[in-house]
Amino acid sequence: MYSEDEFLPLSTIQHFIFCKRQCALIHIEQLWSENVLTAQGRMMHENVNEEHVEKRKDIRIERGVAIHSFELGLSGKADVVEFHRLKNGTWIPFPVEYKRGKPKVDDCDKVQLCAQVICLEEMMNINIPNSAIFYGKTRRRLDVQVDESLRQKTKEAAKQLHSFIQAGVTPPPVYSPKCESCSFVDECLPKILGRKTSVKEYLRRLISQE
Repeated sequence: MYSEDEFLPLSTIQHFIFCKRQCALIHIEQLWSENVLTAQGRMMHENVNEEHVEKRKDIRIERGVAIHSFELGLSGKADVVEFHRLKNGTWIPFPVEYKRGKPKVDDCDKVQLCAQVICLEEMMNINIPNSAIFYGKTRRRLDVQVDESLRQKTKEAAKQLHSFIQAGVTPPPVYSPKCESCSFVDECLPKILGRKTSVKEYLRRLISQE
């Protein structure tokens, strides 16, 4: 269990899985760089996170819900929490995370959503089996089942995240195609700093060309 003083922003866990160097630049070095994509994402979240309650028959929608978990050591806001009324009259939370782009090849978005689920479960003493991510680019919801595998991955990621932030070391860049859309590409320089050619290898090539 963590104390409130040890809480990290909930979004940090998504950054950590997506790219550890990006996570370090933002949360260790306290840098921020914005491009068109991040600006669109920020505006999308600002619009969604305006706190208010909406009712639609058997669904109550709450936006910008403040959440936290002492188990994960995370706190933040859930974009949208839909409360679905069951046949027995009870209400079950159904969190919906909003993302600007499209589904990713890794589980970073799902882990962030699962962290929200764990926060709500801890706060409300309830089990939440299902959730969803709305992607702005596809204009579709991706249903996410919060199974035991995803829960364990999220808890382990949170544990590693706290150790990572506490260590305070920014890892070197590793270039991949996702770097091209990252707002930190100019600060990170993954194509240049990520090269693994050693001095010994460089000298060997230089000598062979003579």
